[in-house]
Amino acid sequence: MSSADFVKPIEILLVEDNPGDVQLTKEALEDCKMINNLHVAENGEVALQFLFKENEFANAPKPDLILLDLNLPKVDGREVLEAIKKDDTLKKIPVVVLTTSKADEDILKVYSLHANCYITKPMSIDRFFEVVKAIESFWMGIVVLPH
Repeated sequence: MSSADFVKPIEILLVEDNPGDVQLTKEALEDCKMINNLHVAENGEVALQFLFKENEFANAPKPDLILLDLNLPKVDGREVLEAIKKDDTLKKIPVVVLTTSKADEDILKVYSLHANCYITKPMSIDRFFEVVKAIESFWMGIVVLPH
């Protein structure tokens, strides 16, 4: 096998407390053409431990993309986003807010915290799949990201 045959998987951190949305995201990403490793943090506290390589996450990979829900237990998504964007080693990771909230104040807040984009979760399963596939295609297939 040559080095050209090896494709490094895309590391994706999904920060989501709804098991149904986690399952749908996993299934949508399995359908995608790009090889990815999906890591799931079920609340904001676990997400921060993963990102800052604390406790059992000492060897966690640095994500290439973060999918972040806002309304999370323990530490909410806004606080997670703020911590990411304040840290020099993490702030370049694209953060896609994927949430049920359509509230203007949430949209304004996350953009002021430097989220890369804000997407309201679709209610239909088919549309949810389309959105997740589009996120991966755009951020991992079209956009050029720093290493």
